[in-house]
Parts: sequence; C-alpha cells; structure tokens
Amino acid sequence: MGRPRLFASLNALVRTSDAMAGPATELLPVIDDAFAVRVLDLAIRIGETMLVAGSPASEVTLTIVRVAGVYGLDPVHVDVTYNSITVAHHRSGEDRPITLMRVVRSAAPDHARLQRLQALVAEIRSGLPLDAAALRFRGIRRTPFRYHQPVVVASQALLAVGVALMFGGNWLVILLSFLAAGAAAFTQFLLGRARVPFFFSQIAGAFVLTIVAAASPLLRATGWEAAMSMRPSVIVASGIVLMLAGLTVVGAAQDAIDGFALTAMGRILELVTQTLGVVLGILAGIETARVIGVGLEAPTAALPLGGIPLQFFGAGLIALAVAIFNGAGLRIIVVSVALSVVAWAGYVAAASVGFETAAASGVGAFVASLAGIVAAYRLHVPSVAITTAAILPMVPGAAVFRGLLGVVESGDSPATLLTGFSTLADAATIGIALAVGASLGIYLGQPLRASLGSVIRSRARVR
Repeated sequence: MGRPRLFASLNALVRTSDAMAGPATELLPVIDDAFAVRVLDLAIRIGETMLVAGSPASEVTLTIVRVAGVYGLDPVHVDVTYNSITVAHHRSGEDRPITLMRVVRSAAPDHARLQRLQALVAEIRSGLPLDAAALRFRGIRRTPFRYHQPVVVASQALLAVGVALMFGGNWLVILLSFLAAGAAAFTQFLLGRARVPFFFSQIAGAFVLTIVAAASPLLRATGWEAAMSMRPSVIVASGIVLMLAGLTVVGAAQDAIDGFALTAMGRILELVTQTLGVVLGILAGIETARVIGVGLEAPTAALPLGGIPLQFFGAGLIALAVAIFNGAGLRIIVVSVALSVVAWAGYVAAASVGFETAAASGVGAFVASLAGIVAAYRLHVPSVAITTAAILPMVPGAAVFRGLLGVVESGDSPATLLTGFSTLADAATIGIALAVGASLGIYLGQPLRASLGSVIRSRARVR
C-alpha cells in the first residue's frame, strides 16, 4: 500500500498535458456582435466623458475595462491617447475583433458630471442592466452645466480675492483684484464664444490683468491711505493663479508616471502652450504700460504672505471658487474647502521647520492628495476634483510675475536679468514639486483606500 500511494503522490506533482483530463465543454456566456458593440459603445463613451472632465488615463482605462467586464466582455484592450480612445474585444474563434474609437474633445471640467458618472459605474458593477445603464448615461450627458456663465465669471473673480487675502492685501487691492480677474474672465468668455483658440484667450486675459495692475498706482493721486500702501504685483499674481487654475498639472504627471506617454505629452504640451500664453500676455501688458507711461516697478523680494488666519481663509476661498467654476456640487465644494485647509497646513508646517518653498509646496500637495484619496472613497466624490482645488493656493503666481517683470525691466543690468530667470526657474520648480507631491500622495493613497474598503466590507458582512 505504501508504494502505490508514493507513486500517486509523485504523479500529482507532475503536470499532465492530456487534454481529455479537463471538462469536455466550458460554460461560456452567449454574446453576439450586436450586444458586444452596445457594451463597448457605453464603456467608451463613459471613458471619453471622464477624460474630457480631467480624469487621468489610467482611471479611464480601468473604468472601461470594468464596465465591459460586468457585461461579459473579457478581455478588452484599451488605448487612450490625448485626443482619442480605442477599445477592442476579440472573442475566441472569431475572425475579426470588434473595435470602436472615439475622438476626445478639448478638456471641459465638469466635476458634478464626473461625480454622476462615478455613481453610474458603481451601479453598473452592482448589476444595473445594459439598457438602463445606457439610458442613465444619456441623461448624464445631456445634463447642462450646473452654473450659468455670470456665476462662473464671479467665481473666477472670487479666486483672485482669495489670493489677495493670502498676501495680506488691503481692501483696495482686494477690490481691484476682483475687478481685474472678473474683466479677464469675461474677456476669455467672449473670446471663447467667438471660437478663438484658448492660447490667444490666455494672452488676452493676462494682458487685461497687467494693464489694470499697471494703472492702479494712479489711484494714489486720490490721497487714500489704502492706495498709498497698495502693491500692484498682488493684483497680477492673483490673476496668474486664475489663468493657471484650469491646467492639468497633476493629470499630466500622473499619466507620465503610469506610462501613458502620448496622453502625458499631449497634456504637458497643452500646459506649456497655455502657460506661454499667460507669459506673452503679461509681457505685452508690461510693455504697453511702459509705453503709455504707467510702468510697473519690479519688486526686489518675494511678496510676503499675510497673517496665518488670512492665509487659511484665502486658501479656502480659492478652493471654493475653483469648485464652483468647475461645476461641482455642494458635497465636492465642502470637501474641497476642507482639503485646501489641510494642504495649506501641510505647507505651513513644512515651511516652519525649514523647508524651502518648493519642498514645502510638495509636502502640502502630498498631504492633500493622500487625504483626498481616502475622502473621495468615503464620501463618493471624484478625487481629481477635490485634489485640484486643494493644491491651487500653492501655485506660484507671484513668482512668475516677479520673474517676468525682472526680465523685462532688466535693461542693461545682467544681475537683474539673471535674477528674473532664477525666479522663473524657482516658479517652475514649485510647479514640478506640486505635481510630484500630488502624484505620490495618489499612489500611496490607493493601497490605503483599498485596505479601508476591505475593512468596511468585512464589518458589513459581520453585521
């Protein structure tokens, strides 16, 4: 008895290639071509809408694969580029794969729509029938933007108020920042209605901001005390933050890290082009102001921040404004404001222990994205929506303007010219630190979110 048992045990360690050892048939779902096309069409349209709203390519790809898998299509191959999505499904025994492609329009953030799409995907994974899911998606696509254009323009002007508060501006600077940013936002709206490329809209908006800031010292002739202590550079700095608010710095960095090279390069090129538009607009405004005799004085040092309470209040106000003009609902607005306070607390804490501005900005972005991933899971809101609003107060608008002004006004002084370029390099370093810190927080937060989800599901089963 011992020898046969030994041979049986040894035989179990060796794999057999006998095809007859397995079952004669497999139970496969019956999926015809028409049904497969409908599934892929729904999945790719959901992915397209997410990409337009600013979701990273990895999240878009995962969503398409999950939606298709729920309805029996596996495997599904997804290729996401900057302006197109291709989805293919090849069933065993078929001659040709089923392939669909969608061209992606330019980015138009709508975080309320993104939140509704996130809820729809959750319902699909819970067993929502295909017909009901397609009907629900059409309703989401046809839902208009939450806010009318006057509200959007007012919220953009409110963002500039938040920046002015963070720099401790007096009531006149705050008022002029609101008016200048509102004028720039309205100018961009009119150019958008005329279908002018956004690059030229950035130039026009930055030009308007700079002219208003350059003309603001004329108010000193009124003798107002607020006009005497006014800093025009705060007005331009607040406008620069507004001009850069819609740029997908975090999304571009995350796509590059995830290996989506084409999407990352497309977003980075868009980021560089639109930032260059802001630079050209500021340069044109500075030169125009010099010609008409109201030139700006180049600040010799970085703009000091206001008191700590004003900094936190301004950061919350910026997040509130960003959430509104991105179309967010009440829940996203509240979470964004709270997360901006957390991010700025991380920045202040890092700066207080001796970190440089770039490093402190990276710490603040890391804290915000890490907390944002967990908050997004628990509160069912898109992480991209709340993270973007949280890190925006750390965008180096003042450094960009100070560097540009130093370059333009350098004249024959090589030292001033080098100082201007150095300041611009510091601003670029801060932007990179924000992208890296936010991306690192997202990647470290995903396992934490998965662990939290497992704990919640296990507790639900026990109950």
